[in-house]
Formats: sequence, structure tokens, C-alpha cells
Amino acid sequence: MAALLQSLTFVYPWLLVALATLPVLWWLLRVLPPSPKLIAFPAIRLLFGLETDQRTPDKAPWWLVLLRLLTAALAIFALSQPVLNPRATVIGSGPLILVIDDGWAAAPDWRSRIETLTELLQDARRNDRTVRLLTTAPGYDGSPPQDRGTLRPEDARAVIDGLEPKPWPADRMQAVSIVRGWTIEGAASSYWASDGLDSDGAPELAETLQRLGTLTVFEPNQAQRPVVLEPPAPGSLGFEFTLHRLATDSEERVDILAIGSDGRTVGRSAGLFAGGSSETSADFDLPIELRNEISQVRLERRDGAAGVALLDTRWARRPIGLVATSELDAGLSLLSESFYIRRALEPFGSFSQGPVDVLLKAGQSVILVPDTAVLSETEVAELQEWTATGGILVRFAGTSLAQAENPPLVPVELRKGGRALGGAMLWTKPLGLAARFPEDGPFDGLAVPDDVVVKQQVLAEPGPSLDSKTWARLSDGTPLITAESRGEGWLILFHTTANAEWSNLTLSGVFVSLLERIVQLGQGQTTAADAPAKLSPDTTLNGYGRLGDPSSAAIAADFNAPEPIVIGPRHPPGIYGATGEKRALNLGPQVSQLAGLDSLPASVTRTPYGLARQVDLKPALLLAALVLLIIDGVVTLILRGFAPKIGKRTAPATAVAAVLIFGVSGMPSPGHAQTVNGEDLTLDALQGTVLAYVITGNDEIDRTSHAGLVGLASILNQRTAVEASQPVGVDLARDEIAFFPLLYWPVTATQPPPNSVVADKLNRFMATGGTIFLDTREQPVGGASVRMTNNLRRLSIRLELPALTNIPPGHVLTKSFYLMQEFPGRWNGGEVWVEPEGQTANDGVSRMIVGTNDWAAAWAVDELGQPIYPTVPGGERQREMAYRFGVNLVMYTLTGNYKADQVHVPAILERLGQ
Repeated sequence: MAALLQSLTFVYPWLLVALATLPVLWWLLRVLPPSPKLIAFPAIRLLFGLETDQRTPDKAPWWLVLLRLLTAALAIFALSQPVLNPRATVIGSGPLILVIDDGWAAAPDWRSRIETLTELLQDARRNDRTVRLLTTAPGYDGSPPQDRGTLRPEDARAVIDGLEPKPWPADRMQAVSIVRGWTIEGAASSYWASDGLDSDGAPELAETLQRLGTLTVFEPNQAQRPVVLEPPAPGSLGFEFTLHRLATDSEERVDILAIGSDGRTVGRSAGLFAGGSSETSADFDLPIELRNEISQVRLERRDGAAGVALLDTRWARRPIGLVATSELDAGLSLLSESFYIRRALEPFGSFSQGPVDVLLKAGQSVILVPDTAVLSETEVAELQEWTATGGILVRFAGTSLAQAENPPLVPVELRKGGRALGGAMLWTKPLGLAARFPEDGPFDGLAVPDDVVVKQQVLAEPGPSLDSKTWARLSDGTPLITAESRGEGWLILFHTTANAEWSNLTLSGVFVSLLERIVQLGQGQTTAADAPAKLSPDTTLNGYGRLGDPSSAAIAADFNAPEPIVIGPRHPPGIYGATGEKRALNLGPQVSQLAGLDSLPASVTRTPYGLARQVDLKPALLLAALVLLIIDGVVTLILRGFAPKIGKRTAPATAVAAVLIFGVSGMPSPGHAQTVNGEDLTLDALQGTVLAYVITGNDEIDRTSHAGLVGLASILNQRTAVEASQPVGVDLARDEIAFFPLLYWPVTATQPPPNSVVADKLNRFMATGGTIFLDTREQPVGGASVRMTNNLRRLSIRLELPALTNIPPGHVLTKSFYLMQEFPGRWNGGEVWVEPEGQTANDGVSRMIVGTNDWAAAWAVDELGQPIYPTVPGGERQREMAYRFGVNLVMYTLTGNYKADQVHVPAILERLGQ
């Protein structure tokens, strides 16, 4: 009881003075007018029972007086507006100041901070306070952190609803400058919705806000704090991703997904943070074909641009083949050419070794031919054909090539015999490399080591095209590496051996760099000379880590610049380069060093997001007073004789019975269980339209589905003649689904495929008029259209699926209630697939509808009717369009071909007119 009283307060406590009038009410309420007496009218009776003119009013019974006093007391308490769990959020005489971190680190807990800020704005409205609003991250248009000025609470709510996290860090130093320029009247109540991370300007911002009044700093809890994903270095042998977080004593598992260029999930891995650790790793062990398909790796169920690692062709591992008739070259293995080539190229591709025919059948991007490999005429022809179709063939010189007459598969004509130290060509000392590589070649920009020397080489015959075919030279100008384009591929020759016999080139780091650049040619990349100095943004990440079109402020980035590119509005994270050369710019490597807000002043109040919910007791007290007033009226009528069969002795019992009857009748009926077990569901289903969703076993997705259909049912009840009841979750293996016209089925990766019994039930459902709406919930990557993903194929393997086509213009679904051509959900850009018109069997309604835009999340609302998930990139306008699609979907499934028949109305009217 003491705890309850401590959590109770009154908004208008001065009204409690009215309780002093209760004794007066006691005296007044005791008066009960006498009941009239019914007397027979015989004339003789007029002489009996005469009474004096003075009358004494009868007194009300004590329990009735007590009932009336209680009614008055409840009314007084209600008017004083008692509040349970009050919070002092707006104190002082100044405005409510809200400072919001809306940088990349705010994305994981964005929903909780919006809910918290909304509660604060409701308090400000009740207290009639103005609001000062400041966001700390630069805008998408490149503008600095925005001071929204002085706003009314309802206007500030509209601004907050339109905010989204940005894919770059907050600029708190700029925010400090803005706050220092404010002139505030009175003592303000300041609340800083922080991202929980330290940065430049954090202590200064806290101190500046404290000078204006009280300051409370909200911080996310551990589950809401960001996790940063850092990709491996391009060309790494492994495929290991590093994860960073703020250090905590608890263990934490983080799942990551590898996404292909077509939006499919091609791999899954997990990293486990040990207690007290801030870093862990997770790697993928995938076949080279799947690895090369990966376009991004992202955290599962965690929003944010720092949780996405975009990959370009630099991370791809290409199959590299080495021609050899056996596993080892002739001679000692540590001195063989294959040993040096393998050690240099293993980090850049999947390495295999064998005869030419075996390598070509396996498919190779680059094939290297050491001098010790003897090629037959058939193998030469096969390699020539392979090179013409885009292969990269690399040859190394040696004794065999130097003695050959007109050797095949060389880019330039060679002199027989070559040149050796102390030989006939008068080479008196070893020669080093030229001071720099040719600017128009693929090796431009590589550092030239001073300690690389060549003792022997194969010379190229001079000619007019020799200079253009030379990619590297010795210090005396003779070619060391030559190349020639053959069809779509390249033929490249090192004029020295692949081991240390003729030079120490293979012992240096530049040899690895040379081969790396050559392998990049096999990846379809342009050479350094051909690559543009700057690449324009193609697709960029938003604050939630979703790819979309770049903003107008985004400009080209110079990936060859010596200084790293700083991520911000001008250079957001994303993919740069529309055609040819493409580069990924990731946020993770720039923000991997995470630190908590430990630099704030000790006097600052720090609290997690989420305010204790206030309970206004006024409505309940007024209702209780009204109930007692009604009971008082009923009892008064009884005591005055209007119910002759009930006397004064039974009046108290009658009053108690009235209370019980009224209370029971006023209580909401428990209704029927919202599950599909038993006969109760049958009664519910017959009372209105019930929307149903498939229970997937994933609690989060199932909650989203339920909340989404609750929101859609509310919209249907408001805007249409449909009387939608509460949605129902169905277990396909156990529950009956024949009651429902529409079955919403969110597709997940962990949901098992239906067995034969479930498949028969679903096939019967579709055959008898039901519609299944499959939502793959995948955001389209780069505007990709809806695809039948592996998960979808797995779930529908036993279903009798109709042929599906992209929804055509003018389809009934585009006009069943609203006229619309796009069908956004939480995401936008995906397409909707339906059964072709003319092939539908269920009154013109498609038996199956497939989409990808996560509609349930767009429809989902909480207990207060507020949206739960953001809709990107269109905001609330996109949510409205999602609701309209939901209305069209339900009307389409309920009305059948009625709407389709409307297209014949002009012809019918014309015929009637005749």
C-alpha cells in the first residue's frame, strides 16, 4: 500500500479541498423524501388518519448515505486528476529541449527513442510547454545539424515522425555551436536522445545543455547498441568478417548473412562475443562460385549502415590454373616455378594445377604456363580459343622458350637465345627495373623496388608495336613484361623465369603485386590507367542499411586519392561507378573503434530509453462514480415504493445485486480464443471477416504479422464496409483454415516445408476459393524485381502452384478500392506477382499472390495504434500507400470478379440506351 501511495500524484491537488464538504453532504444526504401511500377511497375513510400540517422528513439509511458520500468523493478525486507512476519530465519554467542523435549508431534502437520522445511531447502538451528540437547529424542535402526552432508539441511530434537515422556519424561539435547561440527564457528541461557512443563534442554538448536547466541523457541498452561489421581486406585468402561492439560483461551472439547480387541469402554465419570482449569474427566457408556471387554481408535483425559490408569484385576469388603434367615440376619443389607462382597467387583466387584439358573443363579465369610446361599442338589451339573468349594467359620465359623457333602463345616476336649476364649480348652486370611502370599500363602506381635485379631474360624483337605492348621494362629500356589483347582476353609474357634462377623478381613483394593486377583483369576490372579518377555514386545505403538511389548532395569519390574517403552526405556508403569499374565504400572500417559515453559530467542524469507509463486514474474514477450514482437512483426508487415487492430490509441486498449485475454486464466479454483450436473460432469466424496469418515459429515475425493485420483490420473498419475482427494466427499442421478468405504467409529461412498433409490442406484451400499471400519480406537490392527465392521454392515444393506473372496494368487488384499502380510495404521497389487473368478459377481471384515488400511491418501498430516500423524510403506517405494496397487486397479477395465486371459497365449502359 505504501508503494502504491508513493506512485500516486494529483495534477490538480487543490480540488481535494472539496473533501471538507463531505460532513455537510452527510447531513443533506440523510434526507429521504417519504414514499407516497396508496389508500382506498371510501368516503368514510376520509375521517380516519388525519395528520397535522407539520411533517418530519424520513431519514435515509446509513448505507445509502455512505454510498452517496463515496460517489461525491470519487467525483472529487477524479476532478483532481490522480496519476499513477507520475514522472517529472517537464520541470522548470522554460521549454522542453530535445537533442536527438540521428547518426548511423541510432538505427538499431530508433523505434525505442521515438516512443520515448513521443511520451515526452505528450507531457509537454499537458503542461503547455513549447519544444526546442535539434538533430545532431548532417542532413542528406549536406546541411549541418538542424535547429528546428521553437515548436508546439504537436508540431514537434510531426517533425519527429519524419526523422530517420543517417548513414554517417553525428556532428556534435556543430550541435554545441548551435546550442550556445540559443536564448532560453526560464529553466529548461533538456533531454538528449544519445546513441550511447562517445565522440568529439559529447562532454561539451552535455555541459552546454546543463547551463540551460536540467539534463537527462538517454542511452540504449546492450541489446539496442550498434554492432559494426568490418569486411576483410580485398583479396584476402580467407573470408573472415570482424565484428565490433562496446565491451560488456555479457556474452552475445550475432548472426550475419551473405546476400547474393540477386537478393538471395547464400550463406549464414555467426560471431560470439565473449564476456568483456569488444571484438569477434565470423567467416564463411563457401564454394568459390557462391562466394563470388556475394554482393553484401549484413547483420541479421539489426538495422544500420555500419552493419552492412558491401563487396565489389576486389573481394571475389577467381579460379586460377597452373599448367603442369604432375603436381611437382621437375627438380626440387622449393626451387620449382610452381612453388613461387602458387605462393604469390593463393591469396587472390582458388588455385588448381594440372593438364590444360583438365583446367579448361573446370573453368578458369587466369591460366599460367611456366617454362617447364610442354604444350602440344592441341593444347595450344585450346588455349588460343580460350583466350579469345576472355581468358587471361600468362607465360614465363626460361631455357625452353629461349631455344624455341617461333614459339606459340607469345605476345611479341622473340629473339632466339636470349640475353644472359656475361654472354654474347655484353650484359656486364645485372639490371634493375625501370624507375616507374608505364603510365598507360595496368601496373601504373606500383612502387618499384631498388633491390630487384635480372641476370637473364628473353629479348623481344624490336618493332613498331613493341612499345605499346610493353607493361614493364628494365633500367636499360628492354621489355620485361609484354602483353597483347587476343579477342576478349589477354596474352601476357614475363621475359624471365617464375623462379629465382634468372632473377630475384619472384622473391620480392612487387611480384605478388604484379600478379594481383593481372588477376584483376580476369575479374573484369579495368586497369589502373583506364579507371576514371573519380567514380560517381550508383546506389547508396540509408540509415537503416538499405540500398537506394543516391541523394542529390552525393558526389563522385576519388578512390585513388592518398587520403581515405570520409563518409558523409557528399560521400555516403554505397556502390560507386555505374558501369565497368565499381567500388564499394563501407562505413564499418571508419567507425570500428567504439567507446561509451564515459566523458559526460558526473552530474548528468543517465537513463535507458523507455519511460514508465503513466496511468491516468480520472476516467476510471468517473466511471466508478457514475456506476454508484446509477445504483443510488435504483435504490432510491426502490425505497420510495416504486418497487413494492422489495422492502427496506431487502434493499441492501438488492443494491449489492445491482452492483454485481452492473459490473458483470459492464465488463467486456472475454470473447473467443484467438487461436484455431475448437469450436470457438467457428463462432468468431461467422461473426465477421477474420484475417489470418501463418505462424512461422519466429516470435518476432509472428508478432509483426499479428500487429500488421490488427492495423489493416482497423483501416478496413474505418474506410470500408468490411467488418474485420481480430486477426488469427494459424498453425498449418494443426488448425483448420477453411474459415478465412485470405491467408497471409511471411516467408522465413527456418520454416520447414509443408508435409503432404499440410500441402493437401493448402491445395484444397486454394481450390475452394481461398487466397494465399506469400510475402518474402526481402528488400529489393538496387531495384531488383521480385524473385522466387530458395526459401519460397522450398516452402512451395508440394503445392499445386498456378502460373504467376508480374501484375499487369489495369489488373483488378489495382482498382478494387483505390486506384494505384505501385504496391509499397515497409520497402518499396519490389513487384507483385499474381495468377494471369483468364486462368483464375476462383471467381476471377488469384489463388496465390507473391510479393516482397514486407507489408505486415508497414501495417503493424502497437497498443496505442501507433506505427511500429519505419517505412523506407517514402515515410508516412509510403505507409498510407501500403494501407491502400492492403484494402485493395482484402476487397479483391472478398468481391471476386465483381470489380472485374465493372469494366463492362460502359457497354451495358450503351446497350440499355439503345
